[in-house]
Amino acid sequence: MPHFIDIETTGPGLFEITAAVEKLTRQSGIKAGLAHVFVQHTSASLLIQENADPDVQRDLIAYFDRLAPEGGDYLHVAEGPDDMPAHLKAALTATSLTIPIAGAKLLLGTWQGVYLFEHRRAPHQRRIIVSVVSEA
Repeated sequence: MPHFIDIETTGPGLFEITAAVEKLTRQSGIKAGLAHVFVQHTSASLLIQENADPDVQRDLIAYFDRLAPEGGDYLHVAEGPDDMPAHLKAALTATSLTIPIAGAKLLLGTWQGVYLFEHRRAPHQRRIIVSVVSEA
């Protein structure tokens, strides 16, 4: 059965959801298996990224802004100047992640966190679906 994480973003950036995914994993009662995390949007994405040094997040945002800048020669402009760059950034990253579970815990590395990567400037309500499945 899927579970939902609703998050209100405040503009571009990485919003850590590790604790929420871990909580749903624990509540599932599954000791070994997989957590599948999926974002239901085309202008936001998911990342597993370093959670220790905030400069990593600033550098990621700056890099993606250079790859898909506002004001580019885009056909799709109906939803504002940040929308098509947001779609491009989402296409270059991931809309779903699969994380192994053992001992009822996510098997993330020491410095890894799970993030929603918001690509739009305006605040948005984002929905993430988490499905936890058993190994057997």
